[in-house]
Amino acid sequence: MSLYDKTAHELHELLTAKKISAAELTADVFKRVDEVEDKIGAYLTITRDKAAADAKAVDDKIARGETIAPLEGIPCAVKDNICTKGIKTTCASKILENFIPPYNATVYDKLAGSIVIGKANLDEFAMGSSTENSAYHTTHNPHDLERVPGGSSGGSTAAVAGGEAIFSLGSDTGGSIRQPASFCGVVGFKPTYGRVSRYGLVAFASSLDQIGPITRDVTDCALVLNAICGHDDMDSTSTAAPVPDFTKSLIADVKGLKIGLPKEYFVKGIDPEIETAVRNVAKKFEQLGAQIIELSLPHTEYAISTYYLIAPAEAATNLERYDGVSYGARVDGADVVEMMTNTRTEKFGAEVKRRIMIGNYALSAGYYDAYYLKALKVRTLIQNDFFDAFKTVDLCLTPTTPNAAFKIGEMTSDPLKMYLQDICTVPVNLAGLPAVSMPCGVNRQGLPLAFQLIGKALDETTILRAAFTYEINM
Repeated sequence: MSLYDKTAHELHELLTAKKISAAELTADVFKRVDEVEDKIGAYLTITRDKAAADAKAVDDKIARGETIAPLEGIPCAVKDNICTKGIKTTCASKILENFIPPYNATVYDKLAGSIVIGKANLDEFAMGSSTENSAYHTTHNPHDLERVPGGSSGGSTAAVAGGEAIFSLGSDTGGSIRQPASFCGVVGFKPTYGRVSRYGLVAFASSLDQIGPITRDVTDCALVLNAICGHDDMDSTSTAAPVPDFTKSLIADVKGLKIGLPKEYFVKGIDPEIETAVRNVAKKFEQLGAQIIELSLPHTEYAISTYYLIAPAEAATNLERYDGVSYGARVDGADVVEMMTNTRTEKFGAEVKRRIMIGNYALSAGYYDAYYLKALKVRTLIQNDFFDAFKTVDLCLTPTTPNAAFKIGEMTSDPLKMYLQDICTVPVNLAGLPAVSMPCGVNRQGLPLAFQLIGKALDETTILRAAFTYEINM
């Protein structure tokens, strides 16, 4: 096995035992990038020189006999909507094509010592489910280059699945970590809202966005969560709840756990192969000592409608700052109004414009109460559904996606069909809960299938315990 195929915890052991160097590991990953990046297209910016310098710094630290953290010296990818000082951060948009942030996102600083290979591709401003909305190029699924890797964190996920990074950071607004993780056959974790600082994350929908890890196994996921979780004074939505050592949750035992199967996630429209795979996961958990309980989350059917009112409304507000004046690209016009109009018309992509228009419509006079306010009320009902369910069960088990990875171009002409890709994931963001997507085999075409475990707020530990138990028993 090449070094680029190994997990972070395996590589950490090799580094500390001095069996490999960080420079050797980084070179091996870049060799892989050179071999496959022109086919996969995971990155927008590659930071080769900085990565080499950072690897040398880690090797020097090891040579001095100093202890290195679990992720020091480990090559990773960072989604290109996470600010990196001195490194271009475009959000895959032409409006930020030359933006170089003057500061780092908190999560980037917390990964100090990790070797950042580059900034990963995404749907423009994280708006999409396929990474086809990037203003620069489409990312391809490493399992089948004719298919999408999912989105919006498609580049971050394809980098891990394709061996171009050992782990990566993505952001999840309505499933943008878990859905691509499902399509690419890796682990994707969306933490509780507020668990990870959003400072330096370019905002899409501020009450929904959450940064999280994409990894090859559950142990790596716990290690990344250890690194990035915690209170941040720079983020007013950051929770002050204490952060446990998530690696202590890696216990191969689910005896006594109560796992709910919400009937609303097993309805018409879910691929039969996915439903069968997820029900087989439930049987496996039952064999391992968990109790499986059928339950109902009655307002799930309204989640997509609710999400696509709240998220665009927040997006319209957040993207108002891109006016051609403060920062970002500018397209000149005869006056200020024409300049702003030209800038937005030429530099925003079709999906971003679509969501701005939906959001402004929902917030406009005469429609606010009918649409946006009603959506907020339904959001509360969805939250209450989960609250009631977790009085009975410890976790909920569902599919991550309604289907496996689809072909590039298959859904671009039908935005509504594309939006339904998030049907299993958006309720989690609306409720602010933690959830993980875990691979559970492949379909008849050899494409990855996955299941989702949803936990109580701030209870990432139970999710990790169940996911780890499943992983080592498969």
